[in-house]
Amino acid sequence: MPRRHYSKFTPPSLAMSELVCQKLDNDATDMLIDKWLERPHRPDSYYDWFQRVRERKHAANASTRRDQLLLWNKGVFVPENIFTRTVDTGRLIPLDRTWVTHVYHHRSMKRLTMMPVIFSMLPELMLLRGMHDRGCDEIYVIVTDLKRHEMDQVTDYFQYVCQHTSSGYCKPSVEQKINRDYIQLNYALDRNRRTPCFPQIDLTLRAILYEKRPPFIVLFSHQTMSYSQILFANPHFVPAQDVYHDFPSGCPNPGCTDNCCELIRFPKHGPTTAAVLGTKRKVRYRYGRRPRPKEMCNWIDCGVCFADEAHTGSEGSVEGSETSGSDVAGARTSVAGLVCSRCKLVKYCSADHQRLDWEEHRRVCAKPSAE
Repeated sequence: MPRRHYSKFTPPSLAMSELVCQKLDNDATDMLIDKWLERPHRPDSYYDWFQRVRERKHAANASTRRDQLLLWNKGVFVPENIFTRTVDTGRLIPLDRTWVTHVYHHRSMKRLTMMPVIFSMLPELMLLRGMHDRGCDEIYVIVTDLKRHEMDQVTDYFQYVCQHTSSGYCKPSVEQKINRDYIQLNYALDRNRRTPCFPQIDLTLRAILYEKRPPFIVLFSHQTMSYSQILFANPHFVPAQDVYHDFPSGCPNPGCTDNCCELIRFPKHGPTTAAVLGTKRKVRYRYGRRPRPKEMCNWIDCGVCFADEAHTGSEGSVEGSETSGSDVAGARTSVAGLVCSRCKLVKYCSADHQRLDWEEHRRVCAKPSAE
């Protein structure tokens, strides 16, 4: 098989990257989460934000089963008691699901541990992991030393490239702009001795997006006055504004609300302010994961998908619900489903799956507000 050559206009191969990959497994993530929970939470901007989330009440309407949600209704402040709505399957799952982190960095950082890198943005990664039921078991991070204005320029470049070359063809004017911006960025970062060099950042990032197809990828910067950028593959994967509009900036100062000192650029205002790489739907190849939103049975081991416009059928809770006449014979069959009669937030294909899921769902199940 002929070796693939590096090009700015076609997806590269991850095997061509010269960056070192350090993998942090699920056990390492569990350890970081436990250490983060051991911190004294007062005063802590993240803890205060989760407290405000706990005070919010959800309304009982059909759209709440499709909209993004973040709920902490019961128990102490642990990930097992905080639930989020997934954007791909519509399930309500806790934040206690861990992931494997692949950290790509320059070989000069080989002796350094990458655990502080993940720890510095652990709350953001927990929320983004919880938003995706599938495709987020592995998270990819590229460590750089870009300054703030350089991170802005690199972000604009990747957005333009991914949006205009995803179809496999680009106009001559677009090709000229990409070549010109590439040369300028490469010269500027090389002059400032940034590591890794821009060609390696470009190659590794686009190769990860093409081969691994993650919902997002993180460009991390360990510069003191810079920030880390989250690049989303599609607007559907961006956190909703009505849920995260007051999310803390990450500054160590608990009273800080200034985005100029944010440690990681978490999108608080939806796709309008997020760094989204792809917006086109029908393309020859795609950078990142393709969004396929659907509503599925809340039992994690069930593959039943509900019809979009189907009626909810008979509603019931675990304590004595009656099954409807819905057909649940196959995993790909669209059925009406059973809605939890207490919280109105989740649906099940049968009462049996509702009972199986109750041990987990009971930690968040609560009556909605009267709105």
